[in-house]
Amino acid sequence: MNYKKVIKNQLDEFQSNGFGRTFTPIYRRKESFPFTEIDFSGESKFQENFNSNTTIWCSNDYLNMSHHPAVIDRMIEIIKTVGTGSGGTRNISGSTPYHNQLESDLAKFHKRERGLIFTSAYVANQTTLATLCKRLKGIQVFSDELNHASLIEGIKNSKADCSIFRHNDLDHLEELLKSTEKNIPKIIVFESLYSMDGTETNISDYVALAKKYDALTYLDEVHAVGLYGAGGRGVAYKNGVSNDIDIINGTLAKGFGQIGGYIVGDDTMIDFIRSFAPGFIFTTSMMPSIAAASSKSISIVEGLDEKREDIFNKAKYIRNRLTDLKIPFVDSDSHIIPLLAYSTSKAKAYSRKLLDDHNIYIQPIFYPTVPRDSARLRITVTPKHTKDDIDHLLNALSMVWNQNNIVMRATESKPIALQI
Repeated sequence: MNYKKVIKNQLDEFQSNGFGRTFTPIYRRKESFPFTEIDFSGESKFQENFNSNTTIWCSNDYLNMSHHPAVIDRMIEIIKTVGTGSGGTRNISGSTPYHNQLESDLAKFHKRERGLIFTSAYVANQTTLATLCKRLKGIQVFSDELNHASLIEGIKNSKADCSIFRHNDLDHLEELLKSTEKNIPKIIVFESLYSMDGTETNISDYVALAKKYDALTYLDEVHAVGLYGAGGRGVAYKNGVSNDIDIINGTLAKGFGQIGGYIVGDDTMIDFIRSFAPGFIFTTSMMPSIAAASSKSISIVEGLDEKREDIFNKAKYIRNRLTDLKIPFVDSDSHIIPLLAYSTSKAKAYSRKLLDDHNIYIQPIFYPTVPRDSARLRITVTPKHTKDDIDHLLNALSMVWNQNNIVMRATESKPIALQI
Protein backbone atom coordinates (compact mmCIF):
# COMPACT_ATOMS: atom_id res chain seq x y z
CA MET A 1 0.00 0.00 0.00
CA ASN A 2 1.16 3.52 -0.78
CA TYR A 3 0.64 4.91 2.71
CA LYS A 4 1.97 8.33 1.84
CA LYS A 5 -0.58 8.67 -0.98
CA VAL A 6 -3.48 7.55 1.21
CA ILE A 7 -2.51 10.03 3.91
CA LYS A 8 -1.94 12.86 1.41
CA ASN A 9 -5.31 12.27 -0.26
CA GLN A 10 -7.09 12.66 3.05
CA LEU A 11 -5.09 15.78 3.87
CA ASP A 12 -5.76 17.29 0.42
CA GLU A 13 -9.49 16.66 0.77
CA PHE A 14 -9.53 18.26 4.22
CA GLN A 15 -7.67 21.33 2.99
CA SER A 16 -9.69 21.64 -0.23
CA ASN A 17 -12.81 22.01 1.91
CA GLY A 18 -11.24 25.07 3.52
CA PHE A 19 -10.42 23.41 6.83
CA GLY A 20 -6.63 23.80 6.63
CA ARG A 21 -5.17 25.72 9.57
CA THR A 22 -2.49 28.39 9.75
CA PHE A 23 -0.64 28.88 13.02
CA THR A 24 -0.15 32.61 13.37
CA PRO A 25 3.36 33.49 14.63
CA ILE A 26 2.72 35.83 17.59
CA TYR A 27 5.46 37.56 19.54
CA ARG A 28 3.99 37.96 23.01
CA ARG A 29 5.51 40.69 25.18
CA LYS A 30 4.17 40.93 28.70
CA GLU A 31 4.85 44.65 28.97
CA SER A 32 2.73 45.56 25.94
CA PHE A 33 -0.12 43.02 26.03
CA PRO A 34 -2.74 43.04 24.50
CA PHE A 35 -0.53 44.61 21.82
CA THR A 36 1.81 42.24 20.04
CA GLU A 37 3.78 41.71 16.87
CA ILE A 38 2.87 39.19 14.21
CA ASP A 39 5.54 38.10 11.75
CA PHE A 40 4.59 36.38 8.51
CA SER A 41 8.12 36.53 7.08
CA GLY A 42 8.19 32.74 6.92
CA GLU A 43 5.38 32.81 4.35
CA SER A 44 6.61 34.12 1.00
CA LYS A 45 3.50 36.10 0.09
CA PHE A 46 3.66 37.97 3.39
CA GLN A 47 7.39 38.66 3.36
CA GLU A 48 6.95 42.42 3.60
CA ASN A 49 4.13 42.32 6.14
CA PHE A 50 5.13 42.83 9.73
CA ASN A 51 2.33 44.05 11.97
CA SER A 52 3.36 45.88 15.10
CA ASN A 53 0.88 47.06 17.74
CA THR A 54 -1.58 44.37 16.75
CA THR A 55 -4.25 43.83 19.43
CA ILE A 56 -4.94 40.25 20.50
CA TRP A 57 -8.64 39.61 21.11
CA CYS A 58 -8.70 35.81 21.45
CA SER A 59 -6.33 34.96 24.29
CA ASN A 60 -7.28 32.33 26.87
CA ASP A 61 -4.97 33.97 29.42
CA TYR A 62 -8.15 35.42 30.86
CA LEU A 63 -6.69 37.27 33.87
CA ASN A 64 -3.25 37.96 32.32
CA MET A 65 -1.67 35.86 35.07
CA SER A 66 1.13 34.72 32.76
CA HIS A 67 2.40 38.32 33.01
CA HIS A 68 2.15 38.73 36.78
CA PRO A 69 5.55 39.73 38.24
CA ALA A 70 5.20 37.57 41.37
CA VAL A 71 4.32 34.50 39.30
CA ILE A 72 7.24 35.10 36.94
CA ASP A 73 9.64 35.62 39.85
CA ARG A 74 8.50 32.38 41.48
CA MET A 75 9.04 30.40 38.29
CA ILE A 76 12.52 31.83 37.79
CA GLU A 77 13.40 31.17 41.43
CA ILE A 78 12.51 27.48 41.15
CA ILE A 79 14.28 27.04 37.78
CA LYS A 80 17.45 28.45 39.32
CA THR A 81 17.05 26.12 42.31
CA VAL A 82 16.10 22.77 40.71
CA GLY A 83 16.61 23.24 36.96
CA THR A 84 14.03 23.03 34.17
CA GLY A 85 12.81 19.43 34.00
CA SER A 86 11.17 17.21 36.60
CA GLY A 87 13.41 14.21 35.99
CA GLY A 88 10.75 11.55 35.55
CA THR A 89 7.21 10.37 36.09
CA ARG A 90 5.49 11.02 39.40
CA ASN A 91 6.23 7.41 40.29
CA ILE A 92 9.91 7.52 39.37
CA SER A 93 11.80 10.56 40.69
CA GLY A 94 9.36 13.08 39.19
CA SER A 95 7.49 14.07 42.34
CA THR A 96 8.76 17.18 44.10
CA PRO A 97 7.43 19.22 47.02
CA TYR A 98 6.20 21.71 44.41
CA HIS A 99 3.94 19.11 42.77
CA ASN A 100 2.58 17.99 46.12
CA GLN A 101 2.02 21.58 47.22
CA LEU A 102 0.13 22.42 44.03
CA GLU A 103 -2.21 19.45 44.51
CA SER A 104 -2.84 20.57 48.07
CA ASP A 105 -3.43 24.17 46.94
CA LEU A 106 -5.93 23.08 44.29
CA ALA A 107 -7.86 20.98 46.80
CA LYS A 108 -8.00 23.93 49.21
CA PHE A 109 -8.96 26.31 46.41
CA HIS A 110 -11.95 24.16 45.45
CA LYS A 111 -12.60 23.20 49.10
CA ARG A 112 -12.32 19.51 48.24
CA GLU A 113 -10.38 16.71 49.90
CA ARG A 114 -7.74 16.06 47.27
CA GLY A 115 -6.32 17.19 43.93
CA LEU A 116 -4.29 15.52 41.18
CA ILE A 117 -2.29 17.34 38.50
CA PHE A 118 -1.69 16.34 34.86
CA THR A 119 0.35 17.70 31.98
CA SER A 120 -2.80 19.29 30.48
CA ALA A 121 -6.54 19.49 31.11
CA TYR A 122 -7.04 17.51 27.88
CA VAL A 123 -4.97 14.66 29.30
CA ALA A 124 -6.77 14.95 32.63
CA ASN A 125 -10.17 14.60 30.96
CA GLN A 126 -9.17 11.88 28.54
CA THR A 127 -7.35 9.61 30.94
CA THR A 128 -9.67 10.13 33.93
CA LEU A 129 -12.85 9.33 32.01
CA ALA A 130 -11.24 6.44 30.12
CA THR A 131 -9.97 4.95 33.38
CA LEU A 132 -13.15 5.44 35.38
CA CYS A 133 -15.48 4.14 32.67
CA LYS A 134 -13.31 1.12 31.88
CA ARG A 135 -13.04 0.03 35.48
CA LEU A 136 -16.71 0.54 36.39
CA LYS A 137 -17.98 -2.39 34.36
CA GLY A 138 -21.22 -1.87 32.47
CA ILE A 139 -21.33 1.86 33.14
CA GLN A 140 -23.69 4.01 31.04
CA VAL A 141 -22.35 7.44 30.13
CA PHE A 142 -24.58 10.47 29.52
CA SER A 143 -22.71 13.17 27.61
CA ASP A 144 -23.75 16.68 26.52
CA GLU A 145 -23.67 17.00 22.73
CA LEU A 146 -21.36 20.04 22.93
CA ASN A 147 -18.78 18.44 25.23
CA HIS A 148 -15.12 19.12 24.51
CA ALA A 149 -13.10 16.73 22.36
CA SER A 150 -11.06 15.58 25.38
CA LEU A 151 -14.24 14.42 27.13
CA ILE A 152 -15.45 12.69 23.97
CA GLU A 153 -12.11 10.92 23.47
CA GLY A 154 -12.02 9.74 27.07
CA ILE A 155 -15.50 8.24 26.73
CA LYS A 156 -14.66 6.65 23.36
CA ASN A 157 -11.44 5.14 24.66
CA SER A 158 -13.30 3.52 27.54
CA LYS A 159 -15.61 1.73 25.06
CA ALA A 160 -18.48 2.35 27.48
CA ASP A 161 -22.03 2.75 26.18
CA CYS A 162 -22.79 6.43 25.76
CA SER A 163 -26.06 8.34 25.38
CA ILE A 164 -25.76 11.90 24.06
CA PHE A 165 -28.26 14.44 25.32
CA ARG A 166 -29.17 17.73 23.67
CA HIS A 167 -27.12 20.69 24.87
CA ASN A 168 -28.16 21.76 28.36
CA ASP A 169 -31.49 19.96 27.87
CA LEU A 170 -32.33 18.49 31.28
CA ASP A 171 -35.63 17.06 30.08
CA HIS A 172 -33.83 15.06 27.40
CA LEU A 173 -31.21 13.94 29.92
CA GLU A 174 -33.90 12.74 32.30
CA GLU A 175 -35.63 10.83 29.51
CA LEU A 176 -32.39 8.97 28.85
CA LEU A 177 -31.78 8.32 32.55
CA LYS A 178 -35.31 6.99 32.98
CA SER A 179 -34.89 4.54 30.13
CA THR A 180 -31.68 3.09 31.60
CA GLU A 181 -31.68 0.03 33.82
CA LYS A 182 -31.85 1.19 37.43
CA ASN A 183 -29.04 -0.91 38.90
CA ILE A 184 -26.24 -0.28 36.39
CA PRO A 185 -23.57 2.36 37.13
CA LYS A 186 -24.10 5.74 35.47
CA ILE A 187 -22.12 8.95 34.97
CA ILE A 188 -23.23 12.36 33.66
CA VAL A 189 -20.43 14.22 31.82
CA PHE A 190 -20.86 17.93 31.17
CA GLU A 191 -19.20 21.35 31.29
CA SER A 192 -19.92 24.41 33.39
CA LEU A 193 -19.11 26.86 30.59
CA TYR A 194 -19.01 25.88 26.93
CA SER A 195 -16.06 27.66 25.37
CA MET A 196 -17.21 28.02 21.78
CA ASP A 197 -20.62 29.46 22.70
CA GLY A 198 -20.19 30.94 26.16
CA THR A 199 -23.25 29.11 27.50
CA GLU A 200 -23.33 28.49 31.25
CA THR A 201 -24.83 25.40 32.86
CA ASN A 202 -27.24 25.31 35.80
CA ILE A 203 -25.20 22.74 37.67
CA SER A 204 -27.64 22.45 40.57
CA ASP A 205 -30.20 20.84 38.26
CA TYR A 206 -27.66 18.29 37.03
CA VAL A 207 -26.75 17.41 40.60
CA ALA A 208 -30.44 16.90 41.45
CA LEU A 209 -30.87 14.53 38.50
CA ALA A 210 -27.70 12.64 39.39
CA LYS A 211 -28.96 12.08 42.93
CA LYS A 212 -32.40 11.07 41.71
CA TYR A 213 -31.02 8.42 39.35
CA ASP A 214 -27.93 7.42 41.38
CA ALA A 215 -25.39 8.69 38.82
CA LEU A 216 -21.85 9.97 39.19
CA THR A 217 -21.09 13.49 37.93
CA TYR A 218 -18.04 14.63 35.97
CA LEU A 219 -17.76 18.39 35.43
CA ASP A 220 -15.31 20.27 33.19
CA GLU A 221 -14.71 23.76 34.66
CA VAL A 222 -11.78 24.65 32.39
CA HIS A 223 -13.15 27.97 31.10
CA ALA A 224 -14.75 28.96 34.41
CA VAL A 225 -11.99 28.45 36.97
CA GLY A 226 -10.47 31.78 37.95
CA LEU A 227 -13.43 33.79 36.66
CA TYR A 228 -16.68 32.51 38.20
CA GLY A 229 -17.77 32.15 41.79
CA ALA A 230 -16.22 33.57 44.97
CA GLY A 231 -12.45 33.71 44.56
CA GLY A 232 -12.81 32.33 41.01
CA ARG A 233 -13.64 28.83 42.27
CA GLY A 234 -15.94 28.06 39.35
CA VAL A 235 -19.60 27.77 38.46
CA ALA A 236 -20.23 24.73 40.69
CA TYR A 237 -18.99 26.70 43.69
CA LYS A 238 -21.08 29.70 42.63
CA ASN A 239 -24.14 27.41 42.48
CA GLY A 240 -23.33 26.00 45.94
CA VAL A 241 -22.94 22.42 44.70
CA SER A 242 -19.19 22.00 44.30
CA ASN A 243 -19.06 19.29 46.98
CA ASP A 244 -21.86 17.38 45.23
CA ILE A 245 -19.79 16.86 42.04
CA ASP A 246 -17.80 13.62 42.06
CA ILE A 247 -14.95 14.88 39.86
CA ILE A 248 -14.21 18.47 38.82
CA ASN A 249 -11.71 19.03 36.02
CA GLY A 250 -9.84 22.31 35.67
CA THR A 251 -6.88 23.87 33.92
CA LEU A 252 -3.86 25.86 34.98
CA ALA A 253 -3.55 27.35 31.49
CA LYS A 254 -6.41 29.86 31.36
CA GLY A 255 -7.54 31.65 34.51
CA PHE A 256 -4.21 30.85 36.18
CA GLY A 257 -2.09 31.64 33.09
CA GLN A 258 0.30 28.65 33.27
CA ILE A 259 0.06 25.15 31.73
CA GLY A 260 -1.28 21.84 32.99
CA GLY A 261 -4.57 20.35 34.13
CA TYR A 262 -6.03 18.80 37.25
CA ILE A 263 -8.95 17.08 38.89
CA VAL A 264 -10.32 17.49 42.41
CA GLY A 265 -12.74 15.37 44.42
CA ASP A 266 -12.89 13.21 47.51
CA ASP A 267 -9.83 11.30 48.66
CA THR A 268 -10.97 7.86 47.50
CA MET A 269 -12.00 8.96 44.01
CA ILE A 270 -8.78 10.88 43.36
CA ASP A 271 -6.62 8.07 44.71
CA PHE A 272 -8.48 5.69 42.38
CA ILE A 273 -7.49 7.79 39.33
CA ARG A 274 -3.96 8.28 40.67
CA SER A 275 -3.57 4.52 40.99
CA PHE A 276 -5.04 3.38 37.66
CA ALA A 277 -4.89 6.19 35.04
CA PRO A 278 -2.19 5.52 32.39
CA GLY A 279 -2.13 9.19 31.33
CA PHE A 280 -1.03 10.07 34.84
CA ILE A 281 1.21 7.12 35.65
CA PHE A 282 3.24 6.77 32.46
CA THR A 283 4.17 10.34 31.56
CA THR A 284 6.84 12.74 32.77
CA SER A 285 5.48 15.15 35.35
CA MET A 286 5.20 18.89 34.77
CA MET A 287 8.20 21.12 35.37
CA PRO A 288 8.59 21.93 39.09
CA SER A 289 8.82 25.61 38.20
CA ILE A 290 5.38 25.47 36.56
CA ALA A 291 3.93 23.78 39.62
CA ALA A 292 5.39 26.45 41.89
CA ALA A 293 4.28 29.29 39.62
CA SER A 294 0.77 27.80 39.47
CA SER A 295 0.57 27.72 43.26
CA LYS A 296 1.59 31.37 43.37
CA SER A 297 -0.97 32.24 40.69
CA ILE A 298 -3.78 30.48 42.60
CA SER A 299 -2.99 32.47 45.75
CA ILE A 300 -3.25 35.73 43.78
CA VAL A 301 -6.30 34.84 41.66
CA GLU A 302 -8.44 34.31 44.76
CA GLY A 303 -8.22 38.05 45.47
CA LEU A 304 -9.00 39.37 41.97
CA ASP A 305 -12.74 40.01 42.35
CA GLU A 306 -12.41 43.53 40.90
CA LYS A 307 -10.71 42.22 37.77
CA ARG A 308 -13.38 39.55 37.37
CA GLU A 309 -16.11 42.19 37.61
CA ASP A 310 -14.22 44.39 35.13
CA ILE A 311 -14.09 41.55 32.56
CA PHE A 312 -17.83 40.89 32.77
CA ASN A 313 -18.69 44.58 32.55
CA LYS A 314 -16.56 44.95 29.41
CA ALA A 315 -18.08 41.83 27.86
CA LYS A 316 -21.60 43.18 28.51
CA TYR A 317 -20.69 46.48 26.88
CA ILE A 318 -19.34 44.68 23.81
CA ARG A 319 -22.49 42.55 23.47
CA ASN A 320 -24.73 45.61 23.74
CA ARG A 321 -22.76 47.41 21.03
CA LEU A 322 -22.74 44.33 18.77
CA THR A 323 -26.52 44.24 19.05
CA ASP A 324 -26.67 47.91 18.03
CA LEU A 325 -24.37 47.19 15.09
CA LYS A 326 -26.46 44.15 14.05
CA ILE A 327 -23.40 41.91 14.05
CA PRO A 328 -24.51 38.29 14.70
CA PHE A 329 -23.17 36.64 17.84
CA VAL A 330 -24.05 33.89 20.30
CA ASP A 331 -25.62 35.69 23.26
CA SER A 332 -24.84 34.81 26.88
CA ASP A 333 -23.75 36.43 30.14
CA SER A 334 -20.24 34.99 29.99
CA HIS A 335 -16.85 36.50 29.20
CA ILE A 336 -16.79 34.69 25.83
CA ILE A 337 -18.33 36.42 22.79
CA PRO A 338 -18.50 34.33 19.59
CA LEU A 339 -19.15 36.35 16.41
CA LEU A 340 -20.90 34.22 13.80
CA ALA A 341 -19.49 34.14 10.28
CA TYR A 342 -21.15 30.79 9.48
CA SER A 343 -18.92 29.71 6.56
CA THR A 344 -15.27 28.81 7.03
CA SER A 345 -14.14 30.95 4.09
CA LYS A 346 -15.91 34.01 5.51
CA ALA A 347 -14.46 33.50 8.97
CA LYS A 348 -10.96 33.31 7.51
CA ALA A 349 -11.57 36.36 5.30
CA TYR A 350 -12.90 38.48 8.17
CA SER A 351 -10.02 37.47 10.42
CA ARG A 352 -7.52 38.40 7.72
CA LYS A 353 -9.25 41.72 7.00
CA LEU A 354 -9.22 42.67 10.66
CA LEU A 355 -5.52 41.90 10.84
CA ASP A 356 -4.47 43.58 7.60
CA ASP A 357 -6.62 46.72 7.83
CA HIS A 358 -7.11 47.25 11.55
CA ASN A 359 -4.23 45.47 13.35
CA ILE A 360 -6.68 43.26 15.23
CA TYR A 361 -6.00 39.56 15.68
CA ILE A 362 -8.94 37.19 16.23
CA GLN A 363 -8.28 33.62 15.16
CA PRO A 364 -11.06 32.10 12.99
CA ILE A 365 -12.65 28.98 14.47
CA PHE A 366 -14.24 26.39 12.21
CA TYR A 367 -14.88 22.68 11.70
CA PRO A 368 -13.96 20.37 13.37
CA THR A 369 -13.66 22.66 16.43
CA VAL A 370 -17.24 23.78 15.81
CA PRO A 371 -19.90 22.21 13.54
CA ARG A 372 -19.88 22.83 9.79
CA ASP A 373 -21.47 26.14 8.76
CA SER A 374 -21.10 27.63 12.23
CA ALA A 375 -17.61 29.15 11.83
CA ARG A 376 -16.92 32.11 14.06
CA LEU A 377 -14.50 34.62 15.52
CA ARG A 378 -14.34 34.18 19.30
CA ILE A 379 -13.66 37.31 21.35
CA THR A 380 -12.27 37.14 24.87
CA VAL A 381 -11.74 40.32 26.86
CA THR A 382 -9.05 40.65 29.55
CA PRO A 383 -8.31 43.22 32.28
CA LYS A 384 -5.63 44.78 30.05
CA HIS A 385 -8.09 45.66 27.25
CA THR A 386 -9.04 49.32 27.66
CA LYS A 387 -12.19 51.19 26.65
CA ASP A 388 -10.24 52.64 23.69
CA ASP A 389 -9.19 49.12 22.64
CA ILE A 390 -12.81 47.97 22.80
CA ASP A 391 -14.12 50.91 20.77
CA HIS A 392 -11.41 50.35 18.16
CA LEU A 393 -12.45 46.69 17.96
CA LEU A 394 -16.13 47.56 17.55
CA ASN A 395 -15.46 50.16 14.86
CA ALA A 396 -13.29 47.68 12.97
CA LEU A 397 -15.88 44.91 13.23
CA SER A 398 -18.57 47.24 11.92
CA MET A 399 -16.46 48.16 8.88
CA VAL A 400 -15.38 44.60 8.11
CA TRP A 401 -18.86 43.12 8.49
CA ASN A 402 -20.40 45.79 6.27
CA GLN A 403 -17.63 45.77 3.67
CA ASN A 404 -17.94 42.04 3.22
CA ASN A 405 -21.73 42.08 2.89
CA ILE A 406 -22.37 39.54 5.59
CA VAL A 407 -25.91 38.25 5.56
CA MET A 408 -27.20 39.51 8.90
CA ARG A 409 -29.11 37.06 11.02
CA ALA A 410 -30.83 37.50 14.33
CA THR A 411 -28.56 37.17 17.33
CA GLU A 412 -28.13 33.49 18.06
CA SER A 413 -28.90 32.21 21.52
CA LYS A 414 -29.00 28.49 20.74
CA PRO A 415 -25.68 26.81 19.84
CA ILE A 416 -25.37 24.07 17.24
CA ALA A 417 -24.13 20.64 18.27
CA LEU A 418 -20.99 19.08 16.90
CA GLN A 419 -21.68 15.47 16.03
CA ILE A 420 -18.65 13.22 16.32
